[in-house]
Amino acid sequence: MVAVLTALIIVAAGCGGDDGASADGGAVPVDTDATAEDSASSDAADGDTDGGTDGGTDGETVGEGEDFEAQANDFIALADMAKVRGMFIDNPLGYLDEAIAVAENPEGGRYPVGTVIQLIPQEAMVKRAPGFDPASNDWEFFELAVDEDGTRILNRGGSEIINQFGMSCADCHKQADERFDMICEKDNGCEPLPLGDDFFEALQVGDPRPTRDGN
Repeated sequence: MVAVLTALIIVAAGCGGDDGASADGGAVPVDTDATAEDSASSDAADGDTDGGTDGGTDGETVGEGEDFEAQANDFIALADMAKVRGMFIDNPLGYLDEAIAVAENPEGGRYPVGTVIQLIPQEAMVKRAPGFDPASNDWEFFELAVDEDGTRILNRGGSEIINQFGMSCADCHKQADERFDMICEKDNGCEPLPLGDDFFEALQVGDPRPTRDGN
């Protein structure tokens, strides 16, 4: 049953790399025991987060010249992220307000570097610096394992990450209208997911990772 549920999660989200992606898809090798001392978010604590834009709706983005190489501890419980419609958003570089502004703009926009977007706990997209991977619009895709101890990274990469349909994650997300920076949702041009809202809401509520308030 666990195997079936896992397969459904990967297929439904359409962007989970399989276990062989590092060999067949060219994904970046991952140390699954990544720790806090390697976290890029700690590097951002003293950084300047005042880079200006109106939320990125004109194609610009805050944090010019910055990059964000996420580590395992940068992926927090969904309950501690900002919820916008059915997705969850964070930005460890300090550009959360700008990221939310893009998500809430009906005209879309480019998300700032460091933006983390998740639909379910087991997968994530992270916005990297311009030039990281033009084919993925500079999004890095992650397959994650989560439990009561936190998050482990199982697989990561750009357009080379392959899903269960033999397509790259980027190819799935490219179906979205270009205004929306490859974020699908329901009305952005992507094919609908094969499972209903109740399925995804159950996964979201069932996120086992501890929250900041300890609950």
